[in-house]
This record gives sequence, structure tokens and C-alpha cells, in this order.
Amino acid sequence: MADGRTKPIVELRVGDGLYGTVREGVYRRFALTRVLAHWSSVKPAYRVCLEDGTELIVSGDHRFLTGRGWKHVIGADQGRSRRPHLTVGSKLMGPGRFADAPWHGDDYRRGYLCGLIRGDGHIGSYAYARPGRTHGNVHRFRLALTDIEALQRARTFLLDVRVATREFEFAAAHGAYQAVTAIRTSAEASVDTVREVIAWPGAATDEWSKGFLAGIFDAEGSCGPFGVLRIANTDPDILGWTERCLRRFRFDTVVERRPNPNGLTTLRVRGGLQENLRFFHTTDPAIRRKRSIEGRAVKTGARLGVVSIEPLEGAMRLCDITTGTGDFIADGVVSHNCFARPTHTYLGFDAGRDFEREIVVKVNVPEVLRAELSRPSWKREHVAMGTNTDPYQWVEGRYKLMPEIWAALRDSATPCSVLTKSPLVLRDLPGLLEVAERTSVGADLSIPTLDEKAWRATEPHTPHPRARLEAVAELNRAGIPSGVLIAPLMPGINDAPEQLEPLLNAASEAGAVRIGGIALHLRGEVRDVFFGWLRERHPELVPLYEELYARGAYAPRAERDRLAALVWDDPRATRGPRRGFVFDKPPAERADGPPLPPRAPEELTLF
Repeated sequence: MADGRTKPIVELRVGDGLYGTVREGVYRRFALTRVLAHWSSVKPAYRVCLEDGTELIVSGDHRFLTGRGWKHVIGADQGRSRRPHLTVGSKLMGPGRFADAPWHGDDYRRGYLCGLIRGDGHIGSYAYARPGRTHGNVHRFRLALTDIEALQRARTFLLDVRVATREFEFAAAHGAYQAVTAIRTSAEASVDTVREVIAWPGAATDEWSKGFLAGIFDAEGSCGPFGVLRIANTDPDILGWTERCLRRFRFDTVVERRPNPNGLTTLRVRGGLQENLRFFHTTDPAIRRKRSIEGRAVKTGARLGVVSIEPLEGAMRLCDITTGTGDFIADGVVSHNCFARPTHTYLGFDAGRDFEREIVVKVNVPEVLRAELSRPSWKREHVAMGTNTDPYQWVEGRYKLMPEIWAALRDSATPCSVLTKSPLVLRDLPGLLEVAERTSVGADLSIPTLDEKAWRATEPHTPHPRARLEAVAELNRAGIPSGVLIAPLMPGINDAPEQLEPLLNAASEAGAVRIGGIALHLRGEVRDVFFGWLRERHPELVPLYEELYARGAYAPRAERDRLAALVWDDPRATRGPRRGFVFDKPPAERADGPPLPPRAPEELTLF
């Protein structure tokens, strides 16, 4: 997850922050992204066992990143099922298996407070004459930090032992210095309790040791962009306990003594990203910025070779997600998520012309949806429609499935949204308004261009872009928040300022509550289809695209930044629509910022 912790995939929700990867130069690097969709399906399952003991339960169509690119779980070397696939000995990429998180029980809490307060706190009792007082006894406990997460955790853990503290501003921000917040108490009984809590234990348990390491790391630790994890201090007792706790969990620790007269000594944990994450997961420090792996290269010495691939009996319910980067990190390896054209091949169709001519209609989807929404386990997660393929394709006019889908979402008060290319969504405006009376609902229209020539060349069978803009305006007038997604943005085809500015202005005039964009992704089968179209329609652009997408499905960072500048405006602006750019990581997506609203991805249809 984006906070450095782990979570079962079944518990993920749309909008959750997590790590994916992006390619920069010769390396693929970890990048923050968000969950755009979450779903489950029942499929035949396979168990993939790795050298380090990890067992992955996945479908045969799932893809993992290996040292030789993306590979499906199963496939063939010849025939219709020919595709890159795993074999025994394939080496998966990722940081390696995750360690179990600690339980925040009494021992852990005491260990954490001991490490944090001994590392960064102040505690003392004094006696001096004070006019008008019967005695001069003063008792003080104070803990001051720039990172509020550790301070809030300490305050909560202290309340568990009946120590109430008051929060105050210790130092205001100025220049390059951040503001410092502190908690304190002057009650004698409370200060005595703090002393008792942070006393060195006679025999430290595993849980106390994990808490202590988390606390001393929050107070005195660091893990910079190069992944060097260090804990420094001058107190021999603190250093001794820290070293013993690290070795208790078999961390390869180096003691680095400095020539400082104050005796400053550093304990360094070796092992790179794999051991960094094992430390974070094992101990669970509170400060999020210290746990960041953003920008780190996806390379590891973990034992991720495939030992076996075996089919399991029957079918299983499997969860999957869509993210902004198109991938995610689960069980220590990099997993891929797919969109509509690869789904067509999963159903036995061709990703090229069959995708244009064959539409698979699940006529029982309203009934299935109601059954799923009525489950006692359903927690009313956000349902983002249009994340795999458009629910308002032309056959919807015949089958009329969406009204019943909106009704099911309304009756269950399930937050929802839809991304579509079709103004047909206006037919269901009364249903959307009924949903809005019970929960949140939104509708975004995908509009890649207003340029007539570019539109007819890339989307010849879709509704006119102007009709889509009118739908955005009507939805907003009716009270349904509606935005515009400019997707896909294709260099040399629809990215010229004179093409984008009219669309941006028209979207603003239509009252779009958000304007986003997605650069062209060329995943899997889509790559061959697109390059075939490009050679036919724009042969002069083939060398450019071969260079841009030589290393994978995404354009280089410099190109993504150039495209972002065409759409992005000041995120602090208080007027007009919220304009963002959904690449692998939106510019406004910051680790310390508010969560972004769920935004569904769009299959990058070119025909």
C-alpha cells in the first residue's frame, strides 16, 4: 500500500493508494498510484510456488513481471494458445515475500513508547523554590516531532495506560524548517507512569522488540532514496538494545562509529529493498515518509524463481484490481491488470477485428448484480462501471440492461460512477437522480478530441464528441457531477495545443467538474493492433512511436510530462473544473494529500 503497509487484496477499495511501477530509462521503478476498480470472478485457478516459499493462487490468464517481460501463468509455444507464459525456472520481479505485521498489543505499545520517547522525548522531575507554592516540585514529560503520525500513535498508546497529554505547537514553520508539534503532561502520576512504561524490560519479548525498533526508527531512523536504513544515537544503552533487537530478527547489522566527541554511532541494516521492507513490515513504524519506496528500482536478490505451476480442482473466486499504472505489488511480486482487448482474447476472440465486430452481452447482469449486492459481506464499496469496457455500447439500446443496474445500485445505496463514450447515459438520467438521493454517483464522458479528422480516424463508430459534451452539460445541469476524460492522448494525432484547447474550453463551458487525461498505453495485443493501424493511417509517425514505446507499454517520463503540461493547470485554483492528468501518477497525487475521487480508466479504443 502507499503507506508502506500491506492489506489483503479482497479488502481493497476504489481510491486506495498503493504502489505500481513505471519504466524510466533502463529501469522500472516503484510509483504511487490508486485503485481505479476492484472486482472478483470465478475461474479455474493455479498454484504458483516460488523458491522463497511464496504460494500464489491465480488464474491462468494472470500476468507477472519476469526478468524477460510480462508472462501469463499458462500458455503454449505454438498454436492458438501461443503467448509468453511462465515455466519452471522463470524469475519473477519484485521486492520478495512480505513479512507479517506485528500485533499492537500491550508489549508492542510499551516497546514503541520506550523507543520513541527515549529517542526523542524529554522527561524529568525538578525541585526549586517557587514564590507562593508550598513546594518546588515540578514534573514534566514532553515529546516533540515534525511527523504527526508518530505523535498521534504515542498519544493513543499513552491513553491506554491512562496518561492524558495535551497537544501544542512547539515550533512554528519558518524558512526550510517544518513546524514541530508536541504533546506534554505535568501531572506527577502521569510522569511516573511514563517512566514505568519506558523502563528497560528484564526479558524483552518479540513483540516488545518489534515495538521498540519501530519507535526508535521513528525517532532516530532514516531510509533515504538509495535505500540505506540507519538508526543513529549517542546513548550506549539505546544503541545496545537496538542492536540486540535487530539481531533478534536476523537483520544483517553493521555498527558504524563516528569520530564525533559525543559518541554518535550508527547502526546500518544491510540487504537493500528486500530487507528494508522486511524491517518495515515486521516492526510497523508510524511515520509514512520514512517507509517510502517511491522511485526505487524494481530489482532484488529475492529468491523469486518459479518452482512449480499446478492446476487446482474446480474454480475459485479470485479478486483483481485496476490501477493507474496498470500493475500492482502483491505477495512481493509485480502483477499486471488488463483492459478490454485482452479480455476479448480471454473469451476466445481476436483482439483486432473481432474486438470491433463482436460484442458479448451478459443479459443476466442485473440479476447477478442484485445477488452480489445483497450479500451480508457487501460493504457498499464504490462500483466504477466502464473500467473494462463501455456499458453504453450501441447494443444497450436494444437490451436496456443499465436501467436495472442503476436500480440495483440505488436499492443497495452503493456509491457508483460510470465512464462512457455515449450520450445514451442521458436516457437513464432519472435513474441516476434516484441513485443520487441515496448515495454518491457520477458520470464521466471520454472525449479524446474535437478535431473532426482525428475523431473519424480513431473512433469512427462512436458518438460525435460534441454530443458527448452536451451530455456532460446536461448531466451537470441536472445535478449529476460529470467530467471529461481526454483519452487516449496520442503524440502527433490529437495532442496539438490547437486540438486540446478547444476541448478544454468546451469542457469547462459544459460545467465539467473534473478534466483528466490518459496517455496512450500499448499493452499486450493492443500494441500490434495499434501499430497496424498506424502503419496504414500515419506511416510517418511509426518511427516516433517505435522510439516512444520501445521499452514497454508506457511512453517515457519526459513525454508524459510534456503531455501533462498540455492539460494540467494550477491545482490550487478555486474556480473552474478540477483539471488533472491521469498517467501512472496524477501530479496532484501526493502522499500527504487528501484522497482523490475514484476515476475509472478507459480502454483506449482506436477504431
